[in-house]
Amino acid sequence: MGKSRGEAADKRHIRILIIEDDDGHAALICRLLSKAGGLYFDMERADRMSSGADFLAKENFDVVLSDLGLPDSHGIETVAKIHTSHPDMPVIVLTALDDEDTATHAVQSGAQDYLIKGDIDTDRLVRSIRYSIERQKLVTQLEKSLKEIKTLRGLLPMCAWCRKIRDDKGYWQGLEAYIQEHTDAAFTHGICPECLKQVNPELFEKIKQDHPRLLEKQNREEDA
Repeated sequence: MGKSRGEAADKRHIRILIIEDDDGHAALICRLLSKAGGLYFDMERADRMSSGADFLAKENFDVVLSDLGLPDSHGIETVAKIHTSHPDMPVIVLTALDDEDTATHAVQSGAQDYLIKGDIDTDRLVRSIRYSIERQKLVTQLEKSLKEIKTLRGLLPMCAWCRKIRDDKGYWQGLEAYIQEHTDAAFTHGICPECLKQVNPELFEKIKQDHPRLLEKQNREEDA
């Protein structure tokens, strides 16, 4: 399916898996996408959920367009199956049903969009594909960030002597390096009054005499 590779040389390449058992509807989708300018859609078609799953296991796709009424999968179950096995894959539901509840359930089950077969044109279909891909990228990035934040909220194996942290691969890292790798935090360095008093008592006494309020302020912040 799709256009020749030569025609696609200067166009953005998007791989699409169409899971649709109706030949007429599948042909309509291909015909609409062939009219899109500036984009090259490389399309594969499966007429069952099982064959669609085989495609997803063997090949890479950017988005899936799937009917909800397949011979071996019905309703929201279809979206759930794809989302469970390929959680980062954007899915657009194509259906003949103008049903708001079904649309809501499809999105809750992992679909990025919901289109009615009798109410789509090239512009609407292309826009849905592009937005769905971008939204899924943002969702994936957000989930990754949340996992990293959750890691820092859990138990961190830390050496009681040198304060290094053991990462998931078993390597020991400095505290600063570990936090910078797993968060967007950055460090600035200074010295607290207690450490200053130990490493440079003369400077500590001078600051204490010349700027007593500075030390008092730092002590209050540490106590808080």
